[in-house]
Amino acid sequence: MYPDSEILFPPRCIYQLRDLRGPKWQALVARILTMPPNHEEAIAFGLMMSKLGSCLTCDLDSYRASLGCCTCARRTISGFKGDDQSLLELYQKALSDVRTYLSKNNLPLSVRLLLNAQLPPIDSK
Repeated sequence: MYPDSEILFPPRCIYQLRDLRGPKWQALVARILTMPPNHEEAIAFGLMMSKLGSCLTCDLDSYRASLGCCTCARRTISGFKGDDQSLLELYQKALSDVRTYLSKNNLPLSVRLLLNAQLPPIDSK
C-alpha cells in the first residue's frame, strides 16, 4: 500500500519542510503557511517544489511514490546542495513565472475559478 501521492507537490506537505533549513528558508515557509493554497506565492512555492522534486516524472510504481509526497519533499529539501539563498532564488524565479502566467488575459476557466475561490490558509498540521 502506497502512502498519499499526488501528481504535483501538495500544499499539505509545506509545514513539514519548515525546520529543514536555516532562518531564511524558515521565514519563507512560515509566510507561505499563512496564505491560502490559491495565492500566487503558494502556487509559486508548489511550482518550485514540483521542479526540485521532479514531480512530473514520478509515477505510482516509482520509489518516490512509495515514499509519499511529504517524505519525498523533505528528502528533496534536505538534500538540496545549494544554500538557502539559492533556494530563495529558485522560489523568486517560480514566483516570476507564476505572475507572468497569471497576467495573461485568456486564462482557462478552471484556473480563474481556482484563483477566485475562497480557501482557508494552508493547514499547518
